[in-house]
Amino acid sequence: MNILFMNSARTWGGTEKWTRMAAEAIAEHHKTVLVYRRAIVGERFSTPKFRLPCLSHIDLYTLLRLVQIIRKEKIEVIIPTKRKDYMIAGLASRICGIKNILRLGIVRPLRIPVIHKLIYHTLADGIIVNAQKIKQTLLETSFMQEEKIRVIYNGLDTEALDRLSLPPAQKTFKFQITTAGILTKRKGHDFLLRSFAQFLKLAPDADAGIIIIGDGPKKQELIALTERLNIPERVCFTGFLKNPYPNIAVSDVIAMTSTNEGISNALLEGMYLKNVPVSTFAGGTEEIIENGRNGFLVDYSNENALSAILLKLFQNNEQKKQISEAARETVIRKFSIPLMATEVLHFCEETVNEKKDAEA
Repeated sequence: MNILFMNSARTWGGTEKWTRMAAEAIAEHHKTVLVYRRAIVGERFSTPKFRLPCLSHIDLYTLLRLVQIIRKEKIEVIIPTKRKDYMIAGLASRICGIKNILRLGIVRPLRIPVIHKLIYHTLADGIIVNAQKIKQTLLETSFMQEEKIRVIYNGLDTEALDRLSLPPAQKTFKFQITTAGILTKRKGHDFLLRSFAQFLKLAPDADAGIIIIGDGPKKQELIALTERLNIPERVCFTGFLKNPYPNIAVSDVIAMTSTNEGISNALLEGMYLKNVPVSTFAGGTEEIIENGRNGFLVDYSNENALSAILLKLFQNNEQKKQISEAARETVIRKFSIPLMATEVLHFCEETVNEKKDAEA
């Protein structure tokens, strides 16, 4: 099978990581190629790749070049992984007579009937989501068909995590909380900081701090917030790290306090590296975290609840150890790259075969 992945991201993040893992795992036995926009994405792929402008949802030059690539590479399925690529990929698939399977990694209600019906129904032959909650949200729209949506959990390259996490970083705080991701409002770093400041009021002598890995438009606002909360010396902004895993490996807690997610790669990576996951009820987190057994879940903006969880973990090392080990076991059992790649490939094959059966 010949599959083209399309990702026009300007920065490197969870969606881009998923695209690389899926493309390179499938490439072991099938042909995969990448269409990308920025070097920060393309340079991380070992598969054949083509750089296109991807200037808008209906960039005609990109559309024409994409059609040429599909025909030259004999592509059977295109998988766009960014919202801006969905329209172009759908149009190219119809021009070339191939299948178009969107990949959606975040809860997204469809509120523009005409446009969304065109993108997610008319031009899409299938949709890959990484959480049941995303599927349920899509099915709230009348034109969506359940059989076209496939839940495929993210996979983790655990061998790479083992390798890249060594040697471990020097631990900055005795009780260390790490969060990783682009610094935007959606990621909820402000909620985490306010909750942490409240935790320090409960444990003022604690040698505790937060490591924030990532960069983004809200960085200066978050730095200013640490000043207002009187915790600047307790928060370390590392910026973007090409290899964050030595830092995550020495952390005690991986925090994901977003307002909206699918299933966070950073959360899964932290769980594998024996961090206790503490997350909001965003996206598909309830599908992986059993509250109190392999992590903790908290309502977004409930600072009392989050600070209480941090205090509990700070005061009870044995409980922290038990939960972190259960978190790692969950990831090993449910989130492997071979399983993810196999399920993506099977969905592609089923979708292509449906067309052949219809034509027969």
